[in-house]
Amino acid sequence: MQTPDLPPLLGESPAFLALAEEISRIAPLDRPVLVIGERGTGKELVAARLHFLSQRWDGPFVKLNCAALAESLLESELFGHEAGAFTGAVKRRAGRFELADSGSLFLDEIAAATPAIQEKLLRVIEYGSFERVGGNAGLTVDVRVIGATNEHLPEAAAEGRFRADLLDRLAFEVITLPPLRARPEDIPLLSTHFGREMAKELDWPQFPGFSEAALARLAEHAWPGNVRELRNAVERSVARGTPDAAIDKVVLDPFASPYPLAPLAAKRAAAGETKPDADGAEPGRTGGVLSDPLRAFDLKEALKRVEHDLLQQALEAQRFNQRATAKQLGLTYDQLRNRLRKHGLLERPA
Repeated sequence: MQTPDLPPLLGESPAFLALAEEISRIAPLDRPVLVIGERGTGKELVAARLHFLSQRWDGPFVKLNCAALAESLLESELFGHEAGAFTGAVKRRAGRFELADSGSLFLDEIAAATPAIQEKLLRVIEYGSFERVGGNAGLTVDVRVIGATNEHLPEAAAEGRFRADLLDRLAFEVITLPPLRARPEDIPLLSTHFGREMAKELDWPQFPGFSEAALARLAEHAWPGNVRELRNAVERSVARGTPDAAIDKVVLDPFASPYPLAPLAAKRAAAGETKPDADGAEPGRTGGVLSDPLRAFDLKEALKRVEHDLLQQALEAQRFNQRATAKQLGLTYDQLRNRLRKHGLLERPA
C-alpha cells in the first residue's frame, strides 16, 4: 500500500532490489526496527513502508524527530503531559505514543535522545507502559517503534552515549540503507522521475528529458547528500531549463558564482586575526614552508594541515559539538570522528 504523503521508493539496481526484499521480509514482523543510513538515503520512506506493509497498516503512522526538540519538550511530545505539569500546560495533552497506539511510531535521529529519554523509551518498548509528564497514572499502548539514525549506535553505546540495553531492544532487526553511490544504476531512473515531477509543477506540456552530457554529469557526481541531493539538483536544473529542449546544464552547486565570498580563513587573515600554526609556523606558511607556488613543498603535508585547520575551525564554530560539526561539514558522525582522531582533535581542549 502506498503512503498518501510520501513519494514512492524507486530503483532497479541490485542494491535497491536487495533492500526492497529486506523491507518485505521485516515488515510483517511485529518487532522494533532500526533503520541506519546516511543523510538523504530515504530512512523515513523505508519506515513508512515497514508500517504500511505490516499488519498495522490500517493503524496510525506517527513521526517525530528526536533531534528537533530540547529534552523537556521531547519528553512531553513522546509521552504527553497532564494539565499543570509545567508552565503553559493548561490542559492534558496526549503524546506520540498514545497517538500511535495500534500503529507505528517513527523516531528519527533517535541517537539524539538524552539518557533520561532513552530510559523511558526502554520501558515503554519493553513493557508498553508509561506515565504522562506530571502524572502518575500508568498508561498502556501497543506501538511498534521504528528508529532511524546516521550514527554508529554500537560505538555510541560503547562510549556511553547510548544505552546498551535500549540498543539491544531496538536492534531486533537492523536495515542499513545503501548510499546512492552504491546504486549508480538508479541515478537515470531517479533523475527522470524527479525531472517529470518538476516539469509538471512548472506546467510544462512534457518533460524534455536530459541530454547525454547531462546524464553523464549526474552519473559521475559523488552525491554525498544521496537521493535528497540528487532530487534538489535535478529540480534546480529543470527549473533553469526550457520545455522545448533537453536539459543540458546540470546545476550541482547553487553557491557557484563568479563572485564567491571569501573563505572564513581569508577573512580572518585580512582582519589580522591569523594565528601561528600548531608547530609555530607563521601565517603565510604551510607546514613551515612559505606559500609561494614556485617553491617546492610537501603537498601531502600541506593538505593534512589544511584539513586540520578546517576541522578545528568548524569545531570552534560549533562550540565543540561533534554532531553539529559533522552536519556543518556534510559528514556522518563516524566520518568526522575518524578525521578528528587522525588529527588528534577528539578531545576538547581545556
